[in-house]
Amino acid sequence: MHTLSYDPAVGQSEKYAIWKKNKATLWYYPSKERKYKESIFLVYSIVNKPYILDLGPSMSLIEAFNNAGYDTYLIDFGIPAYEDRHLTIDDYIAKYIQPGFKRAMRHANSDSFTVIGFCLGGTLASIFAALDNRYIKNLILAVSPINFSDFPDYDKWLNALRENELHLEELIDKMGIVPPESVKYGTRLLVAPLSFSHYLALLNRSGEETYSEKWARMNKWTLDHIPVAGATFKQLMNDFVRDNKMIEGGLTINGEEVDLSNIHSNLLVFSTKNDPLVPSSLCEPIMDLVSSQDKSFVLFDGGHAGLVASTHMPEPMEKWLQAHSTPL
Repeated sequence: MHTLSYDPAVGQSEKYAIWKKNKATLWYYPSKERKYKESIFLVYSIVNKPYILDLGPSMSLIEAFNNAGYDTYLIDFGIPAYEDRHLTIDDYIAKYIQPGFKRAMRHANSDSFTVIGFCLGGTLASIFAALDNRYIKNLILAVSPINFSDFPDYDKWLNALRENELHLEELIDKMGIVPPESVKYGTRLLVAPLSFSHYLALLNRSGEETYSEKWARMNKWTLDHIPVAGATFKQLMNDFVRDNKMIEGGLTINGEEVDLSNIHSNLLVFSTKNDPLVPSSLCEPIMDLVSSQDKSFVLFDGGHAGLVASTHMPEPMEKWLQAHSTPL
């Protein structure tokens, strides 16, 4: 009889650490047979662990990239601790993404990449691409918030923040970092009752071994939040959510203004129909702000994490990526 493990092994694809800084690691996942000039550079969120992209054998988006012939790199930011409380969005871009990308270029011996960002990682990838678009042939953004003006379920909190009635900065400064429990319960508050419905789904399909294994891995990731550096959280709250600088302008990284019109890469943006965390209204507005001549927006069925926890790439993404990559 199959026994469901509540601590399943994750992140099992073959990988090598090729660059490290502080708690960040750049991982290289080699394809068995590289078929395309453009390798893939993955940027994941800063509030979850990136192993959602590599849950397990036949449940891994990274595995799907490798099987399709793409060498793949992942910038893993690691888990911030109290000593990282002053870490900012500027640091994520300038100290980790930019040098990590340069290291990936040297390793791949290529000056042309596909950059894929997931959730807040896509927000960071957009900033990165706007600051230097020279080596990014393709940019793919998956359920990535760009327009922070409309979170329907948090409208009262947003209004209080924008009216200067919500004062959290002193508390955040005293804590140093926002603990993972706060991130978890804030997310649970937003997505309830979905936080519990997956247990009913498991009960209904508990006899299916493959489903149960995937459920265990997904459930592990869902509960496995990481802390957020206090300076990062304040910057997200003020520059992104309150002032919506990604859309309205005025966002600077180390003194350099972020202008999304500097993005000329081929662009694929996709969102899902049932995503209370990042609804499509937060993702689609970038389509009107970039200078890309080749750009597509796709709306899928499903929820926030369903597109990445899969055996295969989503079909429109696989076809788009193949059409926009250079065969070797």
